[in-house]
Amino acid sequence: MTRKQWLFGGTISLIFLLISVVFYVYQIFFTANFQVGEAKGDKFLFIPEKTDFKTLLNIMKREQIINDVVSFAFIAKIMSYQEHVKAGRYLIKKNMGNYRAVQMLRAGLQTPVKVMFNQARFPEELAEKVAESLNFSQEDLLKELKNPETLKKFGFDTTNIMAMFLPNTYEVYWNNSPKAFLERMHKEYLKFWNEKRKEKAKNLNLTPIEVSILASIVQAETAKKDEKPRVAGVYLNRLRKKMRLEADPTLIFAAKDFTIKRVLNIHKENNSPYNTYKFAGLPPGTINMPTEESIDATLNAEKHDYIFFCAKADGSNYHNFAVTYNDHLKNARLYHRYLDLKKTK
Repeated sequence: MTRKQWLFGGTISLIFLLISVVFYVYQIFFTANFQVGEAKGDKFLFIPEKTDFKTLLNIMKREQIINDVVSFAFIAKIMSYQEHVKAGRYLIKKNMGNYRAVQMLRAGLQTPVKVMFNQARFPEELAEKVAESLNFSQEDLLKELKNPETLKKFGFDTTNIMAMFLPNTYEVYWNNSPKAFLERMHKEYLKFWNEKRKEKAKNLNLTPIEVSILASIVQAETAKKDEKPRVAGVYLNRLRKKMRLEADPTLIFAAKDFTIKRVLNIHKENNSPYNTYKFAGLPPGTINMPTEESIDATLNAEKHDYIFFCAKADGSNYHNFAVTYNDHLKNARLYHRYLDLKKTK
């Protein structure tokens, strides 16, 4: 074999070797290594705080989302990820390759969690709802919700902090701390309370927190969107006249018994500051989580002379409104007669 033939053969062998190396490199970088085979589809990978690379590999193996640990570890080393594991909730796509996975994990490109709350009356209820989706306990969040120093930074205290939360669905990172979560909610609160809304609150001689407190009462009184501004107007009239609000929903909140269907005189004896039959002015905090609709209805309250209102005697869940107490008594008698008739049927 001539020298020329040797060189040709060597060149061909080198080319094949390079092709093999390139193919192997391509394989370990880009071919499927996550959620392969019998995996049903995409899956979330949860990485707790202070997780090291070895622990991460154990999590991946335990969750059965990785096929070849060695190739992933090799790519992670090359891309300087092994020493920079970031906590979070990551969406691992079916048939994802090592390069894409490491690129996402190294950059900390989490998939946010959707947190929804709309019915919480007390901090305990809110903490329970939020902690179901995020990586902190109900107790951890509740501790911050009852920490005067934490709340003071946001302009709230332990009696009115629930006014900071607006019913909605929010995208939050899974590994947020309780403080980070509260900071996010405060930003949403500031965004909602724009200059236009703050000016309307000022015109009512109320602070934004006081508007939310009143809106929570309005919301408890009526579910009818078109009636909320009128109900808000009644309570604003009472506040201007320095009358007690005498709002039945505040008595139910004070009793913490939400099965109560009909408020009785015994409920009016409660010494709670939420007893608006006994104490004048607004209660110290919200009695539910008022929606944007209820808050805006309060800010845009109807201007009228009504001081009283009572449920209509037709089952419509609307109300009759009255200027005088005598007219109110007539409406009340009609409603009580309606209730009595319903019982006899």
